[in-house]
Order: sequence, then C-alpha cells, then structure tokens
Amino acid sequence: MKRLIVTADDFGRCLPINEAVEDGHRNGILTAASLMVTGDAADDAVRRAQRLPGLSVGLHITLVDGEPVLPPAQVPDLVEADGRFTHRLVALGARIFLDRNVRRQAEAELRAQFERYKATGLPLGHVDAHHHYHLHPTVFDLVLDLAVEFSAPAIRVPWEPPLASWRARREGVGRRLANALFHLRRTQRMRRKAQQAGLLVNDRVFGVNDSGAMDADRLCDYLAALPDGLNEIYCHPATRTWNDYPMPPSYNCVDEYLALVHPKVRQQLQRHGIILTSFALEAAAREKAA
Repeated sequence: MKRLIVTADDFGRCLPINEAVEDGHRNGILTAASLMVTGDAADDAVRRAQRLPGLSVGLHITLVDGEPVLPPAQVPDLVEADGRFTHRLVALGARIFLDRNVRRQAEAELRAQFERYKATGLPLGHVDAHHHYHLHPTVFDLVLDLAVEFSAPAIRVPWEPPLASWRARREGVGRRLANALFHLRRTQRMRRKAQQAGLLVNDRVFGVNDSGAMDADRLCDYLAALPDGLNEIYCHPATRTWNDYPMPPSYNCVDEYLALVHPKVRQQLQRHGIILTSFALEAAAREKAA
C-alpha cells in the first residue's frame, strides 16, 4: 500500500508560506506542516492551524538560518552578531560535537523551542529540522530525548532512496547516489534509535535532491514512481516572494505551492492508488491497532 505524507516546511517563516500552507491543505494535497516557532509569522501560522483541524502540524526545530527563542546572550555560540543563527552549518556542527558549552546552549535552545510549541496548544504531530540539521548525531540525540519527553509521536528520517529517486526523474544519478550514501549510516542510526524510543518514522522521503524545485511535473513524476510503504514528500510552498530572509535564489516556492493545488497532481494520486496521510494519523492508527 502506498501511503504519502505531504509536508510543508518553514510554516510560520512568513505570510506567503502560511497562505500557501492553508490553501494547499484546503484545496490541494498538503497533509502536514512543520512550524518554525520563531518565524516572523509564527503567530499567524498558529491561528491558521487552529482553524485547520485536518492539518497535522509538527515542530521544525531550528539551529541554523533563523532566530533563537532564547535571548542571544544565552546562546552566544549559536548566533552571529545580528542575533540570528549562523549559516555556517559545518562549523556549528563541529562546535556542538567538540565543545560541551556549545552543546549545552544547543540543548537549552532546543528545549525552549519545544516549550514554545507546547505553549501554542497545537497537538505535536511530528518533529523534523530546518536544513535537516538533526542529521547531526549529537543534535539528533538531543532532539530525540526531547521528542520523547514532549510526547511527539514521530520524527522525520531524511533519507531519499537513490534508485527510486532516479526512477522518478531520470537525471542526476551520481548526485542522488552520492547523497544517499553520504547520509546512509547516519539515517540508519536515526531510524534505529527513534524506533527503539517508540517513535514512528517514515520509510523514505523525497525532496532532498530536488529541494525548492518540486513543481507539478516533478511532483507527478515522484507520485508515479512512489514505492509501497510510508513515504513523505516535503516542499517549501509560498504564494509569492518576500524580501525579509528569503529562500535561496534556486528555490521556486510559488511553483511548489501551485503544484500542491494542481488538478493533475490529484489525478496522479488517484491513478496510482496513493493514500494521503500524516504522521499523526499513522501514529493514531498504530496506537489503535496495538
């Protein structure tokens, strides 16, 4: 059986993303959204989610390319001079791994983000990370402990199978294979530890190799090649461009939004017998069957 979670990342980052999430859920195939609790439009995102009971919302933890919950003075090693998180992912990862003080700051900030999400009153449907930063093993261990503590039912494992990915697109086979092999051991560890902790995980995810480019044609290609099991496709939809802290120039967020509501995408789902779901629905079904 082909089951599919369709998730919008960066919910709360700005109003155009929030608008795309709401319309993508009401009139398209979007089933879930991952909330940046420190985003400029986070409050608006929460209000929209409250009137969309069928939308499963999770926490999009953020340690890079965003703002902290805690005052910058409490997390000085995580932020730049402007008080925002660094864009230097590798350098930050090395400091978190090597420096206990930096690790304590990261743990405190992650806890603050879980607490802020809890304060919204929204059910916590899943946990994932901005730029998949929970691929970092130390960060993942911190996130996993908090996910269990805050009763998150699921966590994203961002591994895209290279063969299925290539079958969908018939391009970039070397890049897709290299990315998969580079993250294979890390994602295997994530999957094992999450399952041991009782959390639900996806079997695979699509969008890693086509981030920012999931237009209607590309999305239909992935749907046609979708394997059996619990799949996730994530995207970054927006109704229009914006000026404050925009996406990378290579991202076409408007096309990703239009893909979610395009009639041919819905037709492709029906043609291939794909069942739309969410981590929250999957966790509820598992609990009912237990």
